[in-house]
Amino acid sequence: MGFAYSFLDVHAAISGPGGNFPLSGDRAGIAQEGLTIVPTGDQNTMTVGADGSVMHSLLADSSGTVTVNLLRTSPVNRQLQEMYNYQRQSSANWGRNTITVRDVARGDTATCQEVAFAKQPEKPFAKEGGTRQWTFHSGKINIQDGSGTPEIS
Repeated sequence: MGFAYSFLDVHAAISGPGGNFPLSGDRAGIAQEGLTIVPTGDQNTMTVGADGSVMHSLLADSSGTVTVNLLRTSPVNRQLQEMYNYQRQSSANWGRNTITVRDVARGDTATCQEVAFAKQPEKPFAKEGGTRQWTFHSGKINIQDGSGTPEIS
């Protein structure tokens, strides 16, 4: 069982109308905060009856948010901005992205489908370059944790 983690093993990409490109890798300019996937919907609702009986309801919600933190100078900012501008031209292009994230050393995977830009990120002009935070809403998120020792192919 492996006990090490490195962001260098993480491969992330976005594909959709107007673009298909990596979000991580050589010279992508990912900030220290990296990428974060946050499921937003509860998976259960518990109802308590008047007599104290309990009923659990399994909910189908698998939505969430994906946040990609980039250095101000990252070339991925331009690619995401162009993709955002393209998709804003028509609702036919909106919410049709897929974001995939894979830790090739540990075998972890995350597939986010029905993804839309939540908003344009802030663009600070300050003493230091800082970061830009791209936030996405995902209709479906599927996360699988690997064994920590995937087969090397």
